Amino acid sequence: MNIRYVTDFGAVPFSEDPQTEMLQRAIDHCFKIGGGEVRVPAGDFLTGGLRLRSNVRLYLEQGAHLIGSREPKDYFAVLSDKLEPLAPNDLTDVLWKPVDVRKNFDHMNRAGSSWNNALIRAIDADNIAIIGENGSYIDGRDCFDISGEEHYRGPHAVNFFRCSNIIFKGYEIKNSANWAHALFDCTNIQMENVTVTAGHDGIHLTSCRNIDIRRCDFYTGDDCIAGIDNLNMSVSDCVLNTACSAFRFGGTNAVIEKCRIFGPAKYLFRGSLSDEEKRNGGQPVGGRRNMLSAFTYYADFSRNISRPAGHILMTDCDISNADRFLHYNYSGNEPWQRNKPLEEITFKRIKARGIKNPLTAYGSSDIPIRLALEDCEISFSENRAPEAFMHLCNYDKVLLKNTTVKNVNGGELIKSWSEGGEIVADNFDTYGFDGEFLKITDEPFVCGAI
Repeated sequence: MNIRYVTDFGAVPFSEDPQTEMLQRAIDHCFKIGGGEVRVPAGDFLTGGLRLRSNVRLYLEQGAHLIGSREPKDYFAVLSDKLEPLAPNDLTDVLWKPVDVRKNFDHMNRAGSSWNNALIRAIDADNIAIIGENGSYIDGRDCFDISGEEHYRGPHAVNFFRCSNIIFKGYEIKNSANWAHALFDCTNIQMENVTVTAGHDGIHLTSCRNIDIRRCDFYTGDDCIAGIDNLNMSVSDCVLNTACSAFRFGGTNAVIEKCRIFGPAKYLFRGSLSDEEKRNGGQPVGGRRNMLSAFTYYADFSRNISRPAGHILMTDCDISNADRFLHYNYSGNEPWQRNKPLEEITFKRIKARGIKNPLTAYGSSDIPIRLALEDCEISFSENRAPEAFMHLCNYDKVLLKNTTVKNVNGGELIKSWSEGGEIVADNFDTYGFDGEFLKITDEPFVCGAI
């Protein structure tokens, strides 16, 4: 393999000037000779936006640090790329703005948009990798952008569009100004031993296929693993700690196993900060740190979802101190769950404790939800407000098998906003709960959005 060091192309560590041009020169050289490995030695290398290309892997040696510029203007080099110019369809002048969530997602779906700016980008690239040794990291430095999403989010750390055969391994991403890894229409993704600390989503996948995430640690202020319209995902042996959802996921054929999911979050949700705190970066005192949900369904209108969502299994996981265990709400007040309904989800051998709110499974009247809990132990927080174990609507079948539930303190175990459907309780223990098993209600359905 061709190996080139960025220092051979003029990159200087610990310089106060961005080394973007020299770092990019090393990547471009390897691309032009048919591929190779671009090595970053130990040291702090200040940079703006870089573009990774086919058959090139970026390798961070021990102690190598890519330090993102805090100037949003330093992330637009892709627009003047002469080696692989962007197609007109990839360009747009649309900026993020709080529009109707059913309309105008050009800012997300065009690879060349300012919203897709990133410290490391790849577009239409194959056989690419970011690999790091112990002590290597990529620091987004909470780059503040007044014209960015929610008027403060800056560039992603990693943003890949229409790429295949991708490897992420061994490094840390910290303080990403938007998502740490933002992937669109990518296939064959392997992520192993990657750590994400602070910032926003750990990895956000949109219309991606064949995803394998293992032995990764996510300590995020926003969702750990998120995305819509995905096919074939495996997540195993990961740690997920967040101030939002451990999983905010939509897709089909997903297996989540042997993960530890816990709150409260080590790093705060940056959206809860003041404008000045967002501008300054860092982790000020205060800010919201409670984990909102272990699993939240996700199906917004940013994409035409290509297939039914379901065949999702979470097994052999440990969950503690999450506000919610399951949050699926197709009632209408959360448009980011309304594009296509969730058909089926199963939880097996889950131990959950310190849960505050009922499990919510509000399905579609056209495609009722199928939910199974098998060999699970669920314990609610002892000081929570009186409430049921589960809220249901438009369900086909709910299976509660070899499962125990503790600290249910409402008047009913299950509250449903629809009649019909089947609830099967097989060796289901509620530890002395003596209220009504199922109550059909016509009261307004109220569920806080996530």
